[in-house]
Amino acid sequence: MINYDIKSGKAAEFIHDGEICQTLEYAAAHSNDLPLIEQILQKAAEGRGLDHREAAVLVECRSEQMWERIFSLARELKQRIYGNRIVMFAPLYLSNYCVNGCTYCPYHATNRTIPRRKLTQEEIRQEVIALQDMGHKRLALETGEHPTQSPIEYLLESIDTIYSIHHRNGAIRRVNVNIAATTVENYSLLRDAGIGTYILFEETYHRATYERLHPTGPKSDWAYHTEAMDRAMEGGIDDVGIGALFGLTDYRYDLVGLLMHAEHLEARYGVGPHTISVPRIRPADDIDTADFPHAVSDEAFRRLVAVLRLAVPYTGMIVSTRESQLSREQVLEVGVSQLSGGSRTSVGGYADQVAASHSEQFDISDHRTLEEIVAWLLDLGYIPSFCTACYREGRTGDRFMSLAKRGLIGNCCAPNALMTLKEYLEDYASPHTIELGKKMIAEELKNIPSDKVRRITEERLRDIAEGKRDFRF
Repeated sequence: MINYDIKSGKAAEFIHDGEICQTLEYAAAHSNDLPLIEQILQKAAEGRGLDHREAAVLVECRSEQMWERIFSLARELKQRIYGNRIVMFAPLYLSNYCVNGCTYCPYHATNRTIPRRKLTQEEIRQEVIALQDMGHKRLALETGEHPTQSPIEYLLESIDTIYSIHHRNGAIRRVNVNIAATTVENYSLLRDAGIGTYILFEETYHRATYERLHPTGPKSDWAYHTEAMDRAMEGGIDDVGIGALFGLTDYRYDLVGLLMHAEHLEARYGVGPHTISVPRIRPADDIDTADFPHAVSDEAFRRLVAVLRLAVPYTGMIVSTRESQLSREQVLEVGVSQLSGGSRTSVGGYADQVAASHSEQFDISDHRTLEEIVAWLLDLGYIPSFCTACYREGRTGDRFMSLAKRGLIGNCCAPNALMTLKEYLEDYASPHTIELGKKMIAEELKNIPSDKVRRITEERLRDIAEGKRDFRF
């Protein structure tokens, strides 16, 4: 008999089906237990987070009045920890060759209609220049799993290429990596290459569903895939990002599994995930979402984001261009802290959008340019941040979380956000966005609590206007 063990290195023990099922039964039985829900909300308000069972109870809550309190508390908690900063990034697809048989992804090995492509180093250079010309400073590398088309050597060479490119005032200052589960040795190589966060989505934590959706290829090994973050940590990567593709099974099950995964990393390694991503199933080349009956409604999506924010208050939450402008606006308010912008989900999609349009991994809902998204965020009262300082200053893993939980990370984040926004305004923005950004910077300078930090920030903003770049606290 398999027992639930939060510190175990075995996937079936820390993502324990029996514990998840019992949690969902408990939550359903207490969905109208207002005193219990009140107690959970009081704990959340203190910024102490929630365990997977407490979060499950909130998701099942039947009281609309309580839901208004959940949303309000999620907004308050996000503002308290993150302020109004929203970190910007873009995905960069290197190759769509893949040996897996994932039934929800058009890159699956038996798809004969999608054009297959792998970027050369010169093509990567052109993609990076196109991204730099938009204003991006942070990328998430994506590639299909293929032993000869995208081995670790190709990825390491590509990372070196990306970091080496300085075009006008552009530079990619942080490369995150979203690749298939690999070995401890390969994770050590990625660490040594200077990556930011290693990202891998579980897709679904429901093992039977996972195995049905991954019938062939290396990814079909549920345990090896699920234990990837343990190997990444053992390989020296202390910033990892987890996620689930909501809609593959009951979102409540995956929400509980996602939080159990976070709890496991915290218990075993002393630090939970740096980010959690919450994509929803989207149509693509030969993928019909009608084949997936567990699609998540906009309202359910908003609720699960709010509950995640209460459960893991110090963890960044990411929403991509899978979501529409309206959906992104709704979840920004209740928990999301990172957004992609101006994204292309095809190989070579930035330098040659037309030629690459038939190789998209999924359909994009938010087609706006980065410039349009920056202006939109400013209009909504958010600071679009291109900051990568913590990674380059060694504030990662438990060091970052320690500062965040003591409320000290804001001494760095707010001025860094303003300085990177100023860089964007100087180098890439339209006159309209420049006016919005100047107003935001002037207002937010007043909110920097330290007189010394505020004075230094003002000096550096003037230096940026004179052509200097890359200041950071």
